[in-house]
Formats: sequence, C-alpha cells, structure tokens
Amino acid sequence: MSDLDLRLEPGERVLLLGASGAGKSTVLQALAGVQGGAEEGEETGTLLVDGVDARGRHGAAGLVLQDPDSQVILARVGDDVAFGCENLGVPRELIWPRVTHALAMVGLDVPLSHPTSALSGGQKQRLALAGVLAMQPGLLLLDEPTANLDPDGVREVRASVARVLDETGATFVVIEHRVAVWQDLVDRVVVLAPGGGVLADGRPDDVLSTHGAFLAGQGVWVPGAAPRLPARTADAGGPALLRAEALTVGRSRSAPAQSGVDVTVDAGEVLAVTGPNGAGKSTLALTLGGLLPPLAGVVRAEPALAQGASPQPIRWTSKQLLGRIGTVFQDPEHQFLTGTVREELAVGPRALGLAAAEVSERVDALLARLRLDTLAAANPFTLSGGEKRRLSVATVLAARPPLLLLDEPTFGQDFGTWQEIVALLSELAANGTGIVAVSHDADFVGALADREYALRGMHQDQDHGTGLRVQR
Repeated sequence: MSDLDLRLEPGERVLLLGASGAGKSTVLQALAGVQGGAEEGEETGTLLVDGVDARGRHGAAGLVLQDPDSQVILARVGDDVAFGCENLGVPRELIWPRVTHALAMVGLDVPLSHPTSALSGGQKQRLALAGVLAMQPGLLLLDEPTANLDPDGVREVRASVARVLDETGATFVVIEHRVAVWQDLVDRVVVLAPGGGVLADGRPDDVLSTHGAFLAGQGVWVPGAAPRLPARTADAGGPALLRAEALTVGRSRSAPAQSGVDVTVDAGEVLAVTGPNGAGKSTLALTLGGLLPPLAGVVRAEPALAQGASPQPIRWTSKQLLGRIGTVFQDPEHQFLTGTVREELAVGPRALGLAAAEVSERVDALLARLRLDTLAAANPFTLSGGEKRRLSVATVLAARPPLLLLDEPTFGQDFGTWQEIVALLSELAANGTGIVAVSHDADFVGALADREYALRGMHQDQDHGTGLRVQR
C-alpha cells in the first residue's frame, strides 16, 4: 500500500474496499498503531489519530483482525474479553459488566469459564469482536468480521456493531469484500487501488452507481453484479471414494460435536458441509480426512481411494495421505512450512518424488491460475488473508490427490479470485476429483455443490442433526 491520502472525520462510518492484496488490512493496522517500526518494513508519510501519531494512542482504536486466532490471549472466554480492559486500567467493578454486555452483543452464548480452545473459528471471531467492544474504543476497526460466520452470525454481528455505533458515536472503518453486508450502515465508501492510492471515495450509492462495473472488475463484490459461474453437468456416477457410517466426531469423548453421520463421497462430486458455527463442520472434515480419530462409527476409504492402503484413513502415514486426500485447514497458516510461496507449492510434489521439471510445471501453473505469481518469492506468513487462503488451497492441489477436503475455501476472496477458485474446483470435479467443502458461503454452495450435508447446531435436536440435500 502506498501513496494514500485519506482523512476520516469523527463519527464517520467507512467501508474500505479493494482487490485482495490492495493493502486494506495494512491500512487498518496502521490506524490501530500496530503496524510496527522500521525493522518490520518501510514507511513514508504521516498517520495521525486525533492529531497524534497512531502508535501513541493506546486504547483509542479497537482492531479485530482477519485471523481471530491471533487475538485469543487467555484460556477462558471471560478472561479473554476482559484482557483489553485490564490493560487499559478500567476499574474492576466496571470490567465484568462490560464483558457480559459485549458477549451478549455479539451473540456468543457460552459461560465465562468456557475454554477459548474449544471455540470454533466463527466463535473465536465473535470473541475477538467482544474483546474490542468491551474496551469501548473511539475508533472501531474491523477486518472482515463476518467472513467466517454463518448467516445468522453475520446478522448478529452486524446488528451488534450497529447498536455500538448508535450508542457510542464511534468512528468506524470496516473491510469486507461483500458490500451488501454493510452498505446501509456506512455513510462513505473508500476503494483502494491495487498499485497504491484511491480508486473511488464517496457516498455508497454514488460510488457503486458510478463505478460499480469497474469495481466489480477490480474484485469488489458489488450488489447486483453476478459472478461468472462454470457450466456443470450432473454427477456422472463416479466410483465411491469415502464412506462414513454411524460416525461420531469430536475433539474429546466427553464432548462429541456430531453423531449419527452417514455420508458417501463419490469421485467427481462436490459435497458441501454446511451448518451454524460450532456445529462441528471442521471437526467432521478433519475426521473424514484421517487427521482426527472417530469417536464412534467408521470412516472407510473405498478401493478407488485407498489404492492398496488400509481402508481406514486414520491409519495412513503422512505420505499416504498426501497422495490420496488433500486437506485445507480453516486457518491457512497451520499448513505453511517454508519461507517462500514457490517453495510452499513445491513441498507436496517433491514429497511424492516427482521430477524437478514436473514440480516446476505444477507450481508455475498454480501460481498463475490463483494470481500468486507476483508473490512467488514472498514469505507465506506476510500475505494478506485472501492470499494465504489461495496459497493454502494451491498447496493441496499441487499434489493432485483424488479427494479434497476444503475448510472455507473462499474465505477472504474478492470477486475475481472467488470466481477463479470456483472455476478451478469445478474443473477438478469434472475430471473426477471428489471434493468436500465446509462453507458458510451460500454463493459458493449454490454455484458448485452437487449435494449439501447440513449439520445442526450442538444445542439443536440431534435426532435430526444431519441431513443431505440434493443441489442439482
């Protein structure tokens, strides 16, 4: 991000847009005063909050990052929400009312003693927002706060932010690729240019009506702009790859997330796993992928997938998994191993013993297809959230396994990169790859899924906890 001239007035509500990698998250981190010093990068120009250098205004800004895990500090929910208030020296008698009020506003209905490690990704996102709201900052900064939430969670978080802004009059800046979520809450839209500077700045309706088509071309999810969807044919009836029967999944036997799961994944099929935050979608995916043991029931790889190995994926070695099941984790950083994007993409093919020429061919193709070619030499951990997600998807595609398990594959994607991911996955399915995708993205599910496996929440009737819906 460079050459940015921007002035925000007190009480303004701003939606910050731009293509993935345009520098939106960098702007928010700078406004929050956590951008770092000279040893962490180069900086020119000035940035003032209330007339003072942003790095000297502790507590004036509250920032919720793209990755909620990076903001979880303490082991219990109540303590974690109270942490910011304690650091600001808020009197003890005021802290806990703030904590309970903040948790209620974001709809995180768990005990104060609930372990933060037991929260789902979406629940952690609400926890991070609650911690910021409890500090009652004058400048509220949100980096895609609804990207990993179910539809009900999106509505709850948006409504809670609206209540906070109405009560406090705080200045508000939010990053979100999907304009419709915040369009009627903000009074200004600023669009960053990929090469630096500002593409557009003005009232939401004015910016979208004047620049809508151009913004869609730059990666912004403009309301009414329909994405290009690949043509898909009905399931050709490929062989079964994986079966789950009477399956119970969970991180511990004392707290099962789902039970009674019966599902089959066929070659060439896209199966979407949907449901509310905390329903156990990610846990189910990890269990199907041989990375968590079933609590009960069985996960069985059919001959087309097992290829002579044990029929139980939990017994496979890492190399056996690599060539058979590619898993994309909810948190992209959990699967990065090397110092550059190019090297990251080469890990899987090299582990499979492919020739150097074949490795380079696969890596170059994925870099170009997922718009990562200009970042080939970058450290994976320095990428934007959307870029990290594309890289994490690309790392498993590089090994070309017959089955993919993808946890929120479109998280953090702009309009253009979303279409690229959908098109690429559609091609893979057409060529016989089985795909299981955990997703809250209704557009993704509607565009790609052949079937939907809907999980119920943990507080709902488990006798009717799961169900298959035919999409096509």
